[in-house]
Amino acid sequence: MAKFQLIVSDPKSKTSKAASLEGTKAQALVGKSIGEEVDGKLLGLGNVKLRITGGTDKDGVPMRFDIQGAARKRALLSAGVGYRPSDDGERRRKLIRGRVISEETLQINSVIVSGAEAVAEVVKS
Repeated sequence: MAKFQLIVSDPKSKTSKAASLEGTKAQALVGKSIGEEVDGKLLGLGNVKLRITGGTDKDGVPMRFDIQGAARKRALLSAGVGYRPSDDGERRRKLIRGRVISEETLQINSVIVSGAEAVAEVVKS
C-alpha cells in the first residue's frame, strides 16, 4: 500500500505545507505524472486543484519530467533537475527517476492551481 508525503505550495502567499497520504488517498496518485492536475477532494484536501511538479523516491532520487515511466535511469545530464554542473559544457551520468508516480515514490511536490483556499486551510496538520 502506498504512503506519500505531499508537499502543497501556494504561489500567492509563497508558503508550503506537508500532508501525509495513506490508503485510498495515496492510491489516487499512483500512475499520475508530473504536470497533471489532481482534484484535492480525491486526496481529502478540500475544493482545490493541484498540479504535480515533482518528487523523490524512497532513496532521495529526484523525479524528472522528461524521462518516461517510473523506473530509475542513469541519464547523461547537462543541467536541470538532478544535476547542477560546475563548469560550462560539463555533463555527468546521474541516477534519476521517471515522471510517473509509483509505489516507490515517497515525496510528491505540488502547487495549488485553482481554489481560493490558502495552504494553511487546505492542509490541516
